[in-house]
Amino acid sequence: MLTHANVLAHSLGAIGELAIVERDRWAHIAAMFHLADAWATFAFTWVGATHLFLPRFEARAALELMERERATITNLIPTMLNAMAKDEGASARDWSALRAILSGGAPIAPSLVAQIVDVFGCEYVNTYGMTETSPYLTLSLLKEHHRSLPRERQLAIRAKTGRPYATVELEVCRADGSSVARDEREVGEIRVRGATVMKGYWNKPEETTRAFVDGWMLTGDLAVVDAEGYVTIVDRAKDMILSGGENVYSTEVEHALAAHPAVLECAAYGVPDERLGESVRAAVVLRAGRAATAEELVEWVKSRLARYKAPKAIDFLDALPRTGSGKIQKSALREPHWSGRARRVN
Repeated sequence: MLTHANVLAHSLGAIGELAIVERDRWAHIAAMFHLADAWATFAFTWVGATHLFLPRFEARAALELMERERATITNLIPTMLNAMAKDEGASARDWSALRAILSGGAPIAPSLVAQIVDVFGCEYVNTYGMTETSPYLTLSLLKEHHRSLPRERQLAIRAKTGRPYATVELEVCRADGSSVARDEREVGEIRVRGATVMKGYWNKPEETTRAFVDGWMLTGDLAVVDAEGYVTIVDRAKDMILSGGENVYSTEVEHALAAHPAVLECAAYGVPDERLGESVRAAVVLRAGRAATAEELVEWVKSRLARYKAPKAIDFLDALPRTGSGKIQKSALREPHWSGRARRVN
């Protein structure tokens, strides 16, 4: 349940954080029933900015709309940005009006962040949020002193999940509620509170009670945090793979796979393993005209991560399953392997 006050607070936060003004032209390309895009309906209307609409996502059509209508800013999920950035001729278009591209709804590979910056030549901002929080909880906006850093260091900061959004307090906590070390190594769960956090779940008092501890909402997202307060999500608790007693975060496997030049998109998930409990499996879609074997991709991951984190098997698919909002639906890949078995929830 989001209140009128929740939505207003989020809109004002966005106007301030993203410097939204009347001359802005927001491209509605992500699904409007999802808060990854719906929040902009309120914030951009508030300042009298312009709304641009794409009835149905297709990478070439999205590029054409943004170029033709001189879009200044938009928010897209990584799967959309991946298709757009890799579209032939995308970098040759006129992006002089575009000042920022936001990405949210799913973790993004650092290699894709670099490609987005190269293709569109604008500010890139990673975002993280939830329907329950109106939605934004973090933005990877650079601080002023970051802008003098080398390009690779700036890209690394942009690829982080980000620092807390203006309307919330955010902590990364251990199971006992204490804060993790700000060393980018210790993993904890993100907890939040503030003016944009929901009132609760409609007619679900038990779920509402479980979602809050001492006034903090538990997100179920696992993350590390750096010395400046920028968090990096390592996984959803339910997507973490426990293999042979070791935690394997699906996002790190996906980021390693995504860096391979033949990989268009991928998803990593845990499947039953008699010896290890769970083992890592991945589904991969290759780029058109490119080839790679499962053995090649496994060795690629092993060269970048600890060997036990590499997939034990890789499935090549024509497309990955998606939710209605376009996010990769990892559960649809994982659940058939667990038919008739009880999977531990992390």
